[in-house]
Amino acid sequence: MSNGQEMKEKFWDALEDSPFVMLGLAGVDEAHTQPMTAQFDDDLPNRIYFYTNRQNRLVGALTQSHRAVFAYSAKGHDLFASVHGTLEVDMDRAVIDKFWSPVVSAWFENGKDDPDLVLLRFDLGEAQIWKAGTGDFLHYMADALFKGSAEEASKDDVARVRF
Repeated sequence: MSNGQEMKEKFWDALEDSPFVMLGLAGVDEAHTQPMTAQFDDDLPNRIYFYTNRQNRLVGALTQSHRAVFAYSAKGHDLFASVHGTLEVDMDRAVIDKFWSPVVSAWFENGKDDPDLVLLRFDLGEAQIWKAGTGDFLHYMADALFKGSAEEASKDDVARVRF
């Protein structure tokens, strides 16, 4: 599947099913990543938001906007992605309201007005997305016999995309 648009659609579908990523800042703290829960929808294309608090190491390292990366593994381990972009604090009240939920409120004692509440915005840039599956190993080995290598056989399941 070399179609980048189709891979992006698969990525968004998988992220909707399991919105957990490992987020980090490029060049900061040895690019240490941490688990975060993604908030997103079609009304805000190519943006992902994360609720966190002022003590979070990502917030402490941000000056304004910073290059960032997140790694993603779908729930069924049938899709993986490495997504690059920029991360910044975005305290847009309309966006805070849009994604607010009982799960989010459990983290903030004073609700949406909690002074520790921080909303991070990740603007997606370039990404590499890999499609995988339990039977793929045998598929690649069989195709390698005809295409010359497993790498050649698997190239249709990898896409470099720009969001």
